[in-house]
Amino acid sequence: MNKNALIKIVGRQKYGRDRDKIEMTTVGTIEEKDDCFILRYKEEQEPPMESLNTKLTIKKDESSVELMRTGKHGSLLLIERSKRNLCNYATGVGDILMGIYGKNIENSFDNGEGSFFFSYDIDVNGALTSENEVRVDVKIN
Repeated sequence: MNKNALIKIVGRQKYGRDRDKIEMTTVGTIEEKDDCFILRYKEEQEPPMESLNTKLTIKKDESSVELMRTGKHGSLLLIERSKRNLCNYATGVGDILMGIYGKNIENSFDNGEGSFFFSYDIDVNGALTSENEVRVDVKIN
């Protein structure tokens, strides 16, 4: 059953010596299944871009995270610990095929609140473009 939740996402990217941080707090839902947690929320974009519906599926065994965005420029990223996957990422100027190498996945959600953490590298044409970390804090309303 889906439960309403407050979701805070902090993403950190490292591009060589440059670093960037993105923070977002939103409301959405969380659903607990036997083998995973499923978070659903809307990502508002800068106008004139349309918002994206996001579904984040985190395996309880910490083996994988699937990030699916649907909308005008949707994407699907599969992050598996110690594996590289090719993923399609849609942009306003076309699609990009990226390699996603999963490094770490952690789950510490219990009794209606907690956090999820995952880190991964992105490469394009085999060249490392960024190192990424995402922390998602969730609290059921």
